[in-house]
Amino acid sequence: MIPWLRPSDPFPPLETALVEPNGLLAAGGDLSVPRLLAAYRRGVFPWFNAGEPILWWSPDPRMVLFPAEFKVSRSLRKRLARADHEVRADTAFARVMGECAAPRAGAGCTWISPAMVAAYRALHEAGHAHSFETWIEGENGPELAGGLYGVAIGRAFFGESMFTRRADASKIALAHLVRFLASHDFGVVDCQMNTPHLASLGAREIPRREFAGLLDRLTAEAGLPGPWTLSSTLSPTLSPSTSP
Repeated sequence: MIPWLRPSDPFPPLETALVEPNGLLAAGGDLSVPRLLAAYRRGVFPWFNAGEPILWWSPDPRMVLFPAEFKVSRSLRKRLARADHEVRADTAFARVMGECAAPRAGAGCTWISPAMVAAYRALHEAGHAHSFETWIEGENGPELAGGLYGVAIGRAFFGESMFTRRADASKIALAHLVRFLASHDFGVVDCQMNTPHLASLGAREIPRREFAGLLDRLTAEAGLPGPWTLSSTLSPTLSPSTSP
C-alpha cells in the first residue's frame, strides 16, 4: 500500500516507491506551488488521469538528458539552419499547455487535466514553469507550430510535455531549450520515463539514487527567475552535439 498524503504531510522516502507500477510513491496531497516545488526537488512528479486521486511518482531508473549529450541529427541541424521559424520562451505558456493537452491521433492527454493546467500556470506565474515555443509563418502571420513546457528549480530542468503541429517544430524548441540551459550552467533535464524518441536525442537512464543526489546539488544552486527570454537564434554550429 502507498501512503495517502494529507496537506501538511511530507513525501515518504523514495525507496518506499512501488516496483510495480514502477515508481508509484504516494497519493493525495494537493497541487499547490509549495507542494509541487517540494516534489520536484526530491525527484517526484504528479501523474494521474482526470477524475483520479493525485498520484505521485519517482521511477527507478530515471530517464535524464545531460545538456552536453544532446544529439542533433543531420536533418535537424539543416532544419535549424533555415530562417523560416522563430523560437520564443515564456510568451505563450497557457497555449503550449493547451496544445499539449489537446487530442492526438484520437486520444486525449488525460493527465493534463484542468487541475494540472491551473497548477502549472500558477508555477509559471511564480517564475518556476517555462515554455519554449516554435513559431512558423502561416497564412495570417506567425503560428504556434510546436513547443514544450517544464519546471526549473536551481540548475535543474524538469521536462513535462511537448507538442508539434508542423514537422520538427517540437525538436526545434527542444534544441533551443538545451542550448539555453547549457549557456546558464544547468546540469540536467529530467525526462521522467524512457522512450525510444528521448533515447534518440541522447537521453539515458540513471539509478534513482544517483538522480536524487544530483538534484540535491543542482536544486540548491541559484536559480534563473522567469520569465525567460532568448537573445539569439540557434546556429547549427552552436549545437551542443551532433550525430549523423
